[in-house]
Amino acid sequence: MSISVGDEAPEFTLKATDGSDVTLSSFRGDSSVTLVFYPFAFSGICTSELCEIGDNLSAFNDADNVVLAISCDRHHALRAFKEAEGLDFELLADGWPHGAVSRAYGCFDEDLGVALRRTVVVGRDGRIARIFDSGGIGEARDLGSYTDALGSL
Repeated sequence: MSISVGDEAPEFTLKATDGSDVTLSSFRGDSSVTLVFYPFAFSGICTSELCEIGDNLSAFNDADNVVLAISCDRHHALRAFKEAEGLDFELLADGWPHGAVSRAYGCFDEDLGVALRRTVVVGRDGRIARIFDSGGIGEARDLGSYTDALGSL
């Protein structure tokens, strides 16, 4: 599926690390949302990317923006990852049906069975405000891309 800036963000409900359900539309009208798709919990690049976001979470909070990081790992593994790294934002499991949300956002790698590195910023109105990708699965996104996106909301 292809998505574009200005489109209504595809709706989803995914499992959080505590087993509860998180639904994208529940944030509508209250805050914007940054969806951070990433391939693997506990991998070097993913860990450094998410820790960098965590270290700069105040910039997201100051912009009334909620960070939701999404991978195809199961919520039990994501809970261990979140605890091990001390992450203070939610990690969501796109595990079943495997990669359905990543597919809806155009960032599922069928050969590897993982989400690619894509960030989608959803405005308070539920529409896609910004999309950016890394240069490839082995390349981290630049923190400046996040701050630029937050500044444009």
